[in-house]
Amino acid sequence: MTDQVLHGVVAEFTTPDGLVIACKKARAAGYSRMDAYTPYPLEEAAEAIGFTKTQVPLLTLIGGILGGLSGYLLQYWVHVLAYPMNVGGRPLHSWPSFIIITFEMTILFAGITAVVGMLTLNGLPQPYHPIFNHPRFTAASRDRFFLCIEAADPRFELEKTTRFLQATDAIDVAEVAD
Repeated sequence: MTDQVLHGVVAEFTTPDGLVIACKKARAAGYSRMDAYTPYPLEEAAEAIGFTKTQVPLLTLIGGILGGLSGYLLQYWVHVLAYPMNVGGRPLHSWPSFIIITFEMTILFAGITAVVGMLTLNGLPQPYHPIFNHPRFTAASRDRFFLCIEAADPRFELEKTTRFLQATDAIDVAEVAD
Protein backbone atom coordinates (compact mmCIF):
# COMPACT_ATOMS: atom_id res chain seq x y z
CA MET A 1 0.00 0.00 0.00
CA THR A 2 2.69 2.44 -0.89
CA ASP A 3 0.84 4.81 -3.23
CA GLN A 4 -2.69 4.33 -1.91
CA VAL A 5 -4.32 6.07 1.03
CA LEU A 6 -5.24 3.75 3.87
CA HIS A 7 -8.98 3.65 4.65
CA GLY A 8 -8.73 1.37 7.67
CA VAL A 9 -8.30 -2.13 9.00
CA VAL A 10 -11.02 -4.76 8.49
CA ALA A 11 -11.67 -7.85 10.59
CA GLU A 12 -13.80 -10.73 9.29
CA PHE A 13 -16.00 -12.82 11.61
CA THR A 14 -18.04 -15.98 11.07
CA THR A 15 -20.64 -15.34 13.76
CA PRO A 16 -22.71 -12.30 14.71
CA ASP A 17 -21.75 -12.79 18.37
CA GLY A 18 -18.06 -12.53 17.50
CA LEU A 19 -18.72 -9.28 15.65
CA VAL A 20 -20.77 -7.78 18.48
CA ILE A 21 -18.14 -8.70 21.08
CA ALA A 22 -15.39 -7.17 18.90
CA CYS A 23 -17.47 -4.01 18.42
CA LYS A 24 -17.94 -3.66 22.17
CA LYS A 25 -14.23 -4.21 22.79
CA ALA A 26 -13.31 -1.64 20.14
CA ARG A 27 -15.72 0.88 21.64
CA ALA A 28 -14.32 0.22 25.12
CA ALA A 29 -10.78 0.67 23.76
CA GLY A 30 -11.74 4.17 22.61
CA TYR A 31 -12.28 3.67 18.90
CA SER A 32 -15.12 5.82 17.59
CA ARG A 33 -14.80 5.77 13.78
CA MET A 34 -15.81 2.24 12.87
CA ASP A 35 -18.51 0.46 10.93
CA ALA A 36 -19.98 -3.03 10.97
CA TYR A 37 -21.13 -4.85 7.84
CA THR A 38 -23.56 -7.76 8.13
CA PRO A 39 -25.68 -9.84 5.74
CA TYR A 40 -28.84 -8.87 7.67
CA PRO A 41 -29.76 -6.10 10.11
CA LEU A 42 -28.08 -6.68 13.46
CA GLU A 43 -29.30 -4.19 16.04
CA GLU A 44 -26.81 -5.33 18.66
CA ALA A 45 -23.92 -4.40 16.36
CA ALA A 46 -25.39 -0.95 15.71
CA GLU A 47 -25.64 -0.34 19.44
CA ALA A 48 -22.16 -1.73 20.05
CA ILE A 49 -20.46 0.64 17.58
CA GLY A 50 -22.27 3.61 19.10
CA PHE A 51 -24.79 4.29 16.35
CA THR A 52 -26.72 7.37 17.37
CA LYS A 53 -30.30 8.30 16.67
CA THR A 54 -30.97 9.82 13.29
CA GLN A 55 -32.50 13.18 12.44
CA VAL A 56 -34.93 11.70 9.89
CA PRO A 57 -37.98 11.79 12.22
CA LEU A 58 -37.40 15.47 12.98
CA LEU A 59 -36.96 16.26 9.28
CA THR A 60 -40.16 14.34 8.51
CA LEU A 61 -42.07 16.31 11.15
CA ILE A 62 -40.77 19.61 9.77
CA GLY A 63 -41.63 18.54 6.23
CA GLY A 64 -45.13 17.53 7.30
CA ILE A 65 -45.72 20.82 9.10
CA LEU A 66 -44.47 22.82 6.12
CA GLY A 67 -46.63 20.73 3.79
CA GLY A 68 -49.74 21.24 5.90
CA LEU A 69 -49.11 24.95 6.19
CA SER A 70 -48.42 25.36 2.49
CA GLY A 71 -51.57 23.43 1.56
CA TYR A 72 -53.74 25.43 3.93
CA LEU A 73 -52.23 28.82 3.06
CA LEU A 74 -52.48 28.12 -0.68
CA GLN A 75 -56.18 27.40 -0.33
CA TYR A 76 -56.66 30.45 1.89
CA TRP A 77 -54.91 32.66 -0.66
CA VAL A 78 -56.91 31.27 -3.58
CA HIS A 79 -60.36 31.26 -1.92
CA VAL A 80 -60.13 34.40 0.25
CA LEU A 81 -57.61 36.78 -1.30
CA ALA A 82 -56.98 36.09 -4.99
CA TYR A 83 -60.31 34.76 -6.32
CA PRO A 84 -63.04 35.16 -3.69
CA MET A 85 -66.23 33.45 -4.80
CA ASN A 86 -69.32 33.04 -2.66
CA VAL A 87 -70.56 29.51 -3.33
CA GLY A 88 -73.82 28.52 -1.68
CA GLY A 89 -73.65 31.31 0.89
CA ARG A 90 -70.73 29.82 2.80
CA PRO A 91 -68.00 32.09 4.20
CA LEU A 92 -64.92 32.66 2.07
CA HIS A 93 -62.66 31.21 4.77
CA SER A 94 -64.43 27.90 5.28
CA TRP A 95 -61.74 25.90 7.04
CA PRO A 96 -63.54 22.51 7.07
CA SER A 97 -63.33 22.39 3.29
CA PHE A 98 -59.57 23.03 3.47
CA ILE A 99 -58.84 19.96 5.63
CA ILE A 100 -58.56 17.35 2.87
CA ILE A 101 -55.94 19.20 0.82
CA THR A 102 -54.11 20.21 3.99
CA PHE A 103 -53.92 16.56 5.06
CA GLU A 104 -52.77 15.39 1.64
CA MET A 105 -50.05 18.06 1.44
CA THR A 106 -48.89 17.10 4.94
CA ILE A 107 -48.47 13.46 3.91
CA LEU A 108 -46.83 14.36 0.59
CA PHE A 109 -44.26 16.74 2.05
CA ALA A 110 -43.52 14.45 5.02
CA GLY A 111 -42.94 11.46 2.73
CA ILE A 112 -40.71 13.33 0.31
CA THR A 113 -38.75 14.92 3.15
CA ALA A 114 -38.27 11.52 4.83
CA VAL A 115 -36.90 9.92 1.67
CA VAL A 116 -34.65 12.82 0.69
CA GLY A 117 -33.48 13.28 4.31
CA MET A 118 -32.68 9.58 4.69
CA LEU A 119 -30.73 9.48 1.44
CA THR A 120 -28.84 12.67 2.27
CA LEU A 121 -27.97 11.74 5.85
CA ASN A 122 -26.84 8.27 4.76
CA GLY A 123 -24.63 9.75 2.04
CA LEU A 124 -26.52 7.89 -0.66
CA PRO A 125 -26.32 7.09 -3.47
CA GLN A 126 -22.79 5.85 -2.95
CA PRO A 127 -21.81 3.55 -5.82
CA TYR A 128 -18.26 3.16 -4.45
CA HIS A 129 -16.91 2.67 -0.95
CA PRO A 130 -13.31 1.77 -0.06
CA ILE A 131 -14.47 -1.35 1.81
CA PHE A 132 -15.31 -2.85 -1.60
CA ASN A 133 -11.54 -3.19 -2.16
CA HIS A 134 -11.37 -5.98 0.43
CA PRO A 135 -11.12 -9.19 -1.63
CA ARG A 136 -13.52 -11.20 0.56
CA PHE A 137 -16.04 -8.44 1.27
CA THR A 138 -18.62 -9.96 -1.10
CA ALA A 139 -19.21 -12.54 1.63
CA ALA A 140 -20.81 -9.75 3.72
CA SER A 141 -23.96 -10.23 1.69
CA ARG A 142 -24.03 -13.99 2.37
CA ASP A 143 -22.62 -15.29 5.63
CA ARG A 144 -19.74 -13.18 6.96
CA PHE A 145 -19.57 -10.23 9.36
CA PHE A 146 -17.02 -7.42 9.05
CA LEU A 147 -15.77 -4.71 11.38
CA CYS A 148 -13.79 -1.83 9.88
CA ILE A 149 -11.92 0.61 12.09
CA GLU A 150 -11.24 3.63 9.94
CA ALA A 151 -7.87 5.37 9.67
CA ALA A 152 -9.65 8.66 10.40
CA ASP A 153 -10.20 7.53 13.99
CA PRO A 154 -8.12 9.61 16.44
CA ARG A 155 -6.83 6.45 18.22
CA PHE A 156 -5.93 4.67 14.97
CA GLU A 157 -2.37 3.41 14.67
CA LEU A 158 -1.91 0.76 11.99
CA GLU A 159 0.13 -1.76 13.96
CA LYS A 160 -1.72 -1.26 17.24
CA THR A 161 -5.17 -1.48 15.61
CA THR A 162 -4.17 -4.54 13.58
CA ARG A 163 -2.95 -6.31 16.73
CA PHE A 164 -6.12 -5.29 18.54
CA LEU A 165 -8.35 -6.81 15.85
CA GLN A 166 -6.21 -9.95 15.64
CA ALA A 167 -6.77 -10.45 19.39
CA THR A 168 -10.52 -10.71 18.77
CA ASP A 169 -12.32 -13.73 17.32
CA ALA A 170 -11.56 -12.58 13.75
CA ILE A 171 -10.67 -15.17 11.14
CA ASP A 172 -8.92 -12.56 8.97
CA VAL A 173 -7.59 -9.04 9.49
CA ALA A 174 -6.55 -6.93 6.52
CA GLU A 175 -5.80 -3.37 5.52
CA VAL A 176 -8.16 -1.59 3.14
CA ALA A 177 -7.05 1.24 0.86
CA ASP A 178 -9.16 4.04 -0.61
